Amino acid sequence: MDKLTELSYALDTFYFLISGAFVMWMAAGFSMLEAGLVRAKNTTEILTKNVALFAIACIMYMLCGYNLMYPADAVNSFWPGISFLLGEDHSATDVLASGGETYYSSMADFFFQVVFVATAMSIVSGAVAERMKLWAFLAFAVVMTGFIYPIQGYWKWGGGFLDEMGFLDFAGSGVVHLCGATAALAGVILLGARAGKYGSNGEIHPIPGCNMPLATLGMFILWMGWFGFNGGSELKISDIGEANAVALIFVNTNAAAAGGVISALFTAHLLFGKADLTMTLNGALAGLVAITAEPLTPTPLLATIIGAIAGILVVFAVISLDKMKVDDPVGAISVHGVVGIWGLLAVCLSNEEASLTTQLIGIATIFSFVFIASMITWALIKLVMGIRVSSEEEYQGVDYSECGMEAYPEFTNSGK
Repeated sequence: MDKLTELSYALDTFYFLISGAFVMWMAAGFSMLEAGLVRAKNTTEILTKNVALFAIACIMYMLCGYNLMYPADAVNSFWPGISFLLGEDHSATDVLASGGETYYSSMADFFFQVVFVATAMSIVSGAVAERMKLWAFLAFAVVMTGFIYPIQGYWKWGGGFLDEMGFLDFAGSGVVHLCGATAALAGVILLGARAGKYGSNGEIHPIPGCNMPLATLGMFILWMGWFGFNGGSELKISDIGEANAVALIFVNTNAAAAGGVISALFTAHLLFGKADLTMTLNGALAGLVAITAEPLTPTPLLATIIGAIAGILVVFAVISLDKMKVDDPVGAISVHGVVGIWGLLAVCLSNEEASLTTQLIGIATIFSFVFIASMITWALIKLVMGIRVSSEEEYQGVDYSECGMEAYPEFTNSGK
């Protein structure tokens, strides 16, 4: 093997690993965003969830998820088969000398994929915040990251039937974001709304978050991490064509987020008469989710438009779900679910290989499978251990009841 091939292998592996590190940093973004958008009395618990779910995702994906999603010998295009424990890495010599197509370390691929499954699970944590039992949530995380996410991921990214049909999802508007939002929706339906959120006559009582600077920091961390999320999904950077593709992906990802910010800001102002920061933050994330399905083929202007439409959609989605009494404290179902669907449909605007029918089939497949599997899982957990804290614990705050400590003790009676 010549030195140029070795250098290319090393560069692509390094790029893959750094992209994975960027996506891992999104765990901090989700933690800060959610900690800012919940009430102070629930902050420690939401942070505990985010730390624990990341660790669970890493272990479960290693034990079974990765080989479910990328099986060595699939049973068929619908069922991947079961194998456990991540195998040993292949060296550059083993892979390239054997004539294989892999041009980066398989361990780099695992690392990049494992942080994606953690991202999907992070979406769930914000939607069920402030009233779900910590251990019930973590039990669901085991099933979600080890089985539910990998199976539907196999259908597209592992070479399953959605991929064979021509369903397109470059970096995961469906496989990651719609999947996470759908699992969250199933949980929220069984869980119910927070106490005091909705009145007896249908009125909606806003419950503001405790720390807007923290939420804003979380949004910017996610925005930064998304460059690894989308850019890393190109998988390669070691030649001129791939380097140019990665650069375009970065530009389009940034443009879509910017479009989402501006449109959400103006939409909220037109509807409420005020510049709503929470809607603006979700507008940025909506733009990022929308462009994730296809960040390579649009022009920067079209990417901005796709993001702008996402920013408008997310505002109306948050309002509509509230009217339906679907209580989502951080707007995760709207940002990742409703806009994830828009992102998958928007692929047809720029990619000539996209089929609207196929995209719709992919959307319906992911939603149906994840919703049914999640609903069954949540229901079993509810039956075995319960999923909601008591009314007294909810009133007091789950920081105290679930974690035995508070994030801001100096502002509470217990801290005086």
